[in-house]
Parts: sequence; C-alpha cells; structure tokens
Amino acid sequence: MNYLAHGRLFVGYPYFLAGTAVPDWLSVVDRKVRARSKQARIVQHSDEPREAAIAAGIVRHHHDDDRFHRTAEFNRLQWEFSRRIRDHLSDTTGMRPSFLGHILVEILLDATLAEQTPGLLDQYYAAMENIDPAEVERVVSEVAGKPADRLAWFIGRFIEVRFLEDYADDEKLVYRLNQVMQRVKLPPLPGAFQTLLPELRAEVTTARAALLMDPTTTRRGRVD
Repeated sequence: MNYLAHGRLFVGYPYFLAGTAVPDWLSVVDRKVRARSKQARIVQHSDEPREAAIAAGIVRHHHDDDRFHRTAEFNRLQWEFSRRIRDHLSDTTGMRPSFLGHILVEILLDATLAEQTPGLLDQYYAAMENIDPAEVERVVSEVAGKPADRLAWFIGRFIEVRFLEDYADDEKLVYRLNQVMQRVKLPPLPGAFQTLLPELRAEVTTARAALLMDPTTTRRGRVD
C-alpha cells in the first residue's frame, strides 16, 4: 500500500496518520533506518499521546502492508502488470518490470482513491500540516534505535511538494517513477511508457474494492 491507502481512514488523527507514512518516508530518507512493529508496539503504550499515536500508526502500516500483499487481487495485478511492462519495454531482465509491477498497483490505487473520493487528498495534506515534523523524527528515532536524520526535513518537503497529486497525470507520474528508479539504481523509463498507464489505471480502478478488503479483521486499530 502507498500513502493515501494507508492513511485514508485516519485524516482526523494527524499523528496516527503520520505514523502510517513513516516506513515509506524512511525508504526515501534512509533505507538503513527501520521502524519495525516490534519496538513500535512498545512505544505505542507511551503516556505521551502524540508519541503513542505515531507508534500505533507505524504498527498499523505494517499490519496493512502484510494484509495487502497477501491478497489474491494484489498478486494477480502485480504479476499481470509485470508481464505487460516487460513486453512494453522489451526488458527481459525481470528486475525493473517486477519492481514496477509491484509499486504501480500501490501508486495507482492511491490515484484511484483520490479521484473517487473528492477532497480526500486535501484532507490528507491538511492533517499532515498539523503535525510537528521534529516530534515525528524524535519518536521514529526511538522506535528505530538510531537517529532518523533528515526525516523532519523530508516531511516538510512531502507536505510542500504534494507529489501524490501527480499520480493522476500520466506524464507527471512517469517523472515521479523515474525519481524512484534513480533512487533504487534501475534504468529510467522512456517517456512513451505513459501510453501504458491508462489501461493499468483502469485495472486498478476495477479492482479497488478487492484490494482494500481485509478478510482477516475489521478493526481499524488504535487512533488516540
């Protein structure tokens, strides 16, 4: 799952919402810093409400990711997208198509949620504007057991740039994907890749309900 899919239910709880974004933020800022559920479960019982909420959001992120990646619909789409991308790019190495197949299901689900729920993206960013990035960095450093340097800075940039809005536009999405490609040291995508995106969007839109359904639990988790 990506940012909006993780946080869509929690825009009324800014620090819990921030916690749901922490693992994805860290994957950009410093992949060596890991906010794991085991330590977060301890910190979520803190008497300090903001600290507890951030940690609980981290736990929720990992729970939702685990559920999402085990759904039949995610695995079907990931495989199908990887195949189409491989054919489109004539890329037989497998690494770039399989990586893209995975993240595009997640990214396009966020785009679908934003499109089909007017105002949701604005509510998401408005909630993020109500957090103290330095406090999030402090709590994440405690959970990770090492300094989460530059996390507060990146949260500020995340709120300012609002790159989740770019997911709705094929050309802008290719630009954002190429930023990810550069970060993980994979070859960039050609501009023509955007011609494949409309059909992939349609697939994710159709599969939205199945992707978000949780057959194991109906609990939303702690949000206080």
